[in-house]
Amino acid sequence: MHRIERTFAGRRLVLETGRMARQAHGACLVQYGETVVLCTATVQDTPTSLPFFPLTVEYREKSYAAGKIPGGFIKREGRPSEKEILSARQIDRPCRPLFPEGFLYETQLFVNVLSADQENDADVLGLLGCSAALNMSKIPFAGPVAAVRVGRIEGQWVINPTFQQLQFSDMDIVVAGTESAITMVEGGAIEVPEEEIAEALIVAHKAIRELIDIQKEFLKDISLPKMEWVKEEIPEEIERRVTALVEAKITEALNLKEKSERNQALAAVREDVKAALAEEFPEQDRAVGTVLAAIEKRVMRQQILQRNERVDGRRPDEIRPITCEVGVLPRTHGSALFTRGQTQALAVVTLGTSNDEQRIDTIDVPQETSKSFMLHYNFPPFSTGEAKPVRGTSRREIGHGALAERAIQPLLPAYEDFPYTIRVVSDILESNGSSSMASVCGASLSLMDAGVPIRAACAGVAMGLIKEGDDVAILTDILGLEDALGDMDFKVAGTREGVTSIQMDIKIEGLTIGLMR
Repeated sequence: MHRIERTFAGRRLVLETGRMARQAHGACLVQYGETVVLCTATVQDTPTSLPFFPLTVEYREKSYAAGKIPGGFIKREGRPSEKEILSARQIDRPCRPLFPEGFLYETQLFVNVLSADQENDADVLGLLGCSAALNMSKIPFAGPVAAVRVGRIEGQWVINPTFQQLQFSDMDIVVAGTESAITMVEGGAIEVPEEEIAEALIVAHKAIRELIDIQKEFLKDISLPKMEWVKEEIPEEIERRVTALVEAKITEALNLKEKSERNQALAAVREDVKAALAEEFPEQDRAVGTVLAAIEKRVMRQQILQRNERVDGRRPDEIRPITCEVGVLPRTHGSALFTRGQTQALAVVTLGTSNDEQRIDTIDVPQETSKSFMLHYNFPPFSTGEAKPVRGTSRREIGHGALAERAIQPLLPAYEDFPYTIRVVSDILESNGSSSMASVCGASLSLMDAGVPIRAACAGVAMGLIKEGDDVAILTDILGLEDALGDMDFKVAGTREGVTSIQMDIKIEGLTIGLMR
């Protein structure tokens, strides 16, 4: 067994390995206060045939962690709760960009919350433990990485505030990063000005570096050699032939203004080139597809950096046309249709009594609690012109709903002044970029239509980034294509006064505070 004990943000932090889960490729037990999480990392020995990196992250809270027995008829843990899903996403997003490009071995990170002291949240500990487990294992990973929660109480910054302290904080932001840069931001605030959000990120990154130093000390003598793997190389002849055949056609297809036309044209180019090269390069469909994807990415990015023009003809700082309609449904309590370009959200408000509140039983608090405001986000396949099975609410839908809910929550009237249960449902009817931010706008409109006296109107926008060396383009109101082929998805929601919700994911190594500002 290998173990170190340090003090971090005024509390005891313990990292340990070699006692539990010894058949996992990497395992780290993290204790902070009396909250304990066991984090494991495992990898398959053979690559998959999938065209993407198959990483899964599971985060599970055990009821016994807080001395509880699950409520209801079924007395064992079932499907993950919303908190568990959001925590798993919070670990996945900063880790995913740090695996090497072309690594196609199925990898799983598993976080078990074994003890909950009902003071320290286990979610940030999960990323710390996963980073340590990955770095000690044979799995290639460009870590360490760590996360902290930042709060502010009476003007003082607090790292990893307790649940009790957060009740007095005007922000609750989780920040993840490497030693050199920030890689993920997720959280909410009560109309905090942008400059103060940037200050919070600086405070967070200093604490992240401290956690990374602790990890390095812990990992010094226990890390295994990394597994041998070979990135699939594309034959030069295939790359040359595909580029010669399609570069001009891809440029033309990418610049079609309508998403459906653009997708159809790109699909036609892909099929044509695969058919043309089928005889010359049999069984090389995957290689051809990889080259095509690389050309699409390069063409789109070069056009923005060199010509300052996006694929739909907009300038980098231009927002798509917006229309807002309220009262669109006759029998609902409040409704709004918000359309921005080819993204459309139908937001509907229902008001209820205290009997309609959501009952919540978690390991974070001793007693069952209730929730009188809910925002639920749905993303049906027809919104992107697809036909595919619908199998329950996806993790993405849970995450986008929570992001929009966080944006609206601080603006609602006090329960004493407006003692109703409020449910907003955002159904995405059309999607081409940032439907979560369209949900914020639609929710704000529909709440006003329902007569809810919210403090201020709320809106949200997704920002993007294209970075090649020193050339940088910051994009306002990104398309789905710019999210997929760009370097960043940075969503910010709030009022005229300040930020209420923020979420950032980045695909490059990190983002400096200067660029973020």
